[in-house]
Amino acid sequence: MVVNLANRVMALTPSTTLAITAKAKELKEQGVDVIGLGAGEPDFNTPGHILDAAVQSMNEGYTKYTPSAGLPALKKAIIGKLQRDQGLSYKPNEIIVANGAKHALYTLFQVLLNDGDEVIIPTPYWVSYPEQVKLAGGVPVYIEGLESNQFKITPEQLIKSITKKTKAVIINSPSNPTGVLYSAEELTELGKICLEENILIVSDEIYEKLVYGDHKHISIAQLSPELKEQTIIINGVSKSHSMTGWRIGYAAGNKEIIEAMTNLASHSTSNPTTTAQYATIAAYNGTQEPVEEMRQAFEKRLEIIYDKLVSIPGFSCVKPQGAFYLYPNVKKAADLTGYNNVDDFVEALLVEAKVAVIPGSGFGTPDNIRLSYATSLDQLEKAVSRIHKFVESKCQA
Repeated sequence: MVVNLANRVMALTPSTTLAITAKAKELKEQGVDVIGLGAGEPDFNTPGHILDAAVQSMNEGYTKYTPSAGLPALKKAIIGKLQRDQGLSYKPNEIIVANGAKHALYTLFQVLLNDGDEVIIPTPYWVSYPEQVKLAGGVPVYIEGLESNQFKITPEQLIKSITKKTKAVIINSPSNPTGVLYSAEELTELGKICLEENILIVSDEIYEKLVYGDHKHISIAQLSPELKEQTIIINGVSKSHSMTGWRIGYAAGNKEIIEAMTNLASHSTSNPTTTAQYATIAAYNGTQEPVEEMRQAFEKRLEIIYDKLVSIPGFSCVKPQGAFYLYPNVKKAADLTGYNNVDDFVEALLVEAKVAVIPGSGFGTPDNIRLSYATSLDQLEKAVSRIHKFVESKCQA
């Protein structure tokens, strides 16, 4: 049988993150002592009170369909969270619950973009942004976030990238893969341009609870009523409450956009998983102590591992302010060790040093690699030590 797949999927680039993670798992299953630093998920179990709420909901028979946009009680919990954390007021018809924040983004682009519409994406970017835009018929337009500016884009860069076809701009703060945050002042300047040009702001805030030191997460939507109206917030419980597998995220914003997303969801997924929705109600309405405990653990790991990482020959790294990734520039290390590019260097790290990291080419910056510190401190220290020894041995050779 000859299969002719749709052009829109033939043009997709496979997820680099998932590919590396899968290869590392395959080697582990073969008995190879591989340390995987590719995971984009916390290494903590979901907190107990959330697990209990899920079990209770099933035992009480709450296992049927729910409204396509999510349980009213969950919408209420999300509204409460947004008011509590950002001081933002939303109505139920301005909220849609989705099967993860990734699915919320996918649905948003599907209802927002026509063929040829442009979406501005700062680099480095999360690997799925460009692919989701392309799947909706849109065109990704990249702005290079310079390492000298902590990978953040400037108002001048944004202005130059806007055309008559520009529909939206994505802001991810804290960022995956860099872990950097935009300040209120930086967001205000970018927001002014979006208001003047009538460009929708897609604010991906999935890592908002994982912020370190004196830094503070700011949502661009909380800076003014006008910016709130111009912004769709994307968030969820995957990273904040260690619930990646539960697949619950949400979008908050303009009711017409949310209504369109709800209509699409009614024909695609019917509703988010019922049990996971009840678990998320407990996540937002219950104690937040486990969230803070996890944040503190990540911050401790960052403080210990960062200095060890930048001591590796040829490594330089902007220190993260949030999330749980390190994103060093390793072009010099690749050159020192005799590899043509960083992708080849990453392959050698996996095969020879038995450490799995993600090449920056998947994030739009081929001179970097992404390491997740969402694993035990013991494993992190072993991994960085292996990388260090690998680089030094190749340099001497």
